[in-house]
Formats: sequence, structure tokens, C-alpha cells
Amino acid sequence: MEDVIIIKNRGDFGLWAIEVAKQIVSEQGFELARTARDGTEDEVRLAGNALGQAITNALLEVYDGLLQDVSDE
Repeated sequence: MEDVIIIKNRGDFGLWAIEVAKQIVSEQGFELARTARDGTEDEVRLAGNALGQAITNALLEVYDGLLQDVSDE
């Protein structure tokens, strides 16, 4: 993600999570579905791994932001 989002409360986090989930599903989920329809078993595995990696990256991004806020105080 390129934009900086300030998460001050649970509601902000919920909105961030929804937006990130929509972005991931629209990009990686579509690719996984297309590959499941047209691809080989190895291609499906790679697309599934890419979806998992996108989710992991999003979670690490917010975790790193939380740690940065703690170290800034």
C-alpha cells in the first residue's frame, strides 16, 4: 500500500482491513480463480501462494506501523 493511514482506534483498523481485503481479493483472488479454471496444478499452487503472501504482507505492514508508533513514544 502506498498511502499512509493513521489507525487510532478499532473502527479505523476495521476500515483499513476492509479496504485491504477488497484490494487483495480483487487482484490476487481473481488471479487464483482464473488460474483454477485455466491453469495447471502448479500454476494454481503459485497463485494460491501469491494470495497468501499478499495477506501476509498486509498484516506485517500494519504490525510494523504499530511497532513504529511504540518506538516513537
